[in-house]
Amino acid sequence: MFIDTHLHIIDRSALPYPWLSGAADLDHDFLYEAYATEARRCGITTVLHMEVDVDPAAMQAETDHVASIAKKEGSLIAGAIVSCRPEEQGFAAYLERQKADPFVKGFRRVLHVVPDDVSEGALFRENIRRISGSGLTFDLCTLPHQADRVTALADLAPDVQFVLDHCGVPDIRSDAFEPWKAGISEIARRPNVVCKISGVVAYTDAKTWTAQTLQPYIEHVTASFGWDRVVWGSDWPVCTLGGGLSTWVAATHAMLFGVSEAERSKLLFANAQRLWSL
Repeated sequence: MFIDTHLHIIDRSALPYPWLSGAADLDHDFLYEAYATEARRCGITTVLHMEVDVDPAAMQAETDHVASIAKKEGSLIAGAIVSCRPEEQGFAAYLERQKADPFVKGFRRVLHVVPDDVSEGALFRENIRRISGSGLTFDLCTLPHQADRVTALADLAPDVQFVLDHCGVPDIRSDAFEPWKAGISEIARRPNVVCKISGVVAYTDAKTWTAQTLQPYIEHVTASFGWDRVVWGSDWPVCTLGGGLSTWVAATHAMLFGVSEAERSKLLFANAQRLWSL
């Protein structure tokens, strides 16, 4: 049993994705039906959709589009982490609307595509604090050099549950282990941060990586955060850049060899069930 906490649906006929023009390998439709067929074969039973950085004017439209897929009989999708703009004045009203929608499980604002000082702004930080008590999580998608931004936000809002995406996006391709390792250790000291072991195959040399390539990164994350503060995600379709969903699932199983059944269950589904009430 797997809960996939990080699925992206790309449907260019339904929504605008400005960033795709600069990402040729992903500038295609990646629809739910294709994902679901492979996911079921891999043992994935429940899925959270992760926002795909659509045009800001289409943020609500993206949530509505994914919700319509979730309502179809047999759908794996159980909720959504939705896009947001905490740096803007309209966030407070947007937050109230999302709190009223049980399909919405949390927020994400990708921080490595904007200047670092965006997350340091007074309005951004005030709005992050507003999430306290809502039961909604906040995903942080940052690069290793931005570890201090993660810790600053976690310290700023200790009652907000943060989720660090993709093991903090290590540069595995360049074997840049040490600077990433130090940042992860520091972030893990914040009890209100969970780490998402998701899609790291996309950061490898797609032709040469093996499970052993990834093992030190996964072991450092689990040692730093502990098995109660890790969740699993596919990052489909980004994981196709490193072999695809089935390959990432197989590598996950290989890296969990020797791990206790209780620890495996926490990573693969139990922590996600608890965190997002799935």
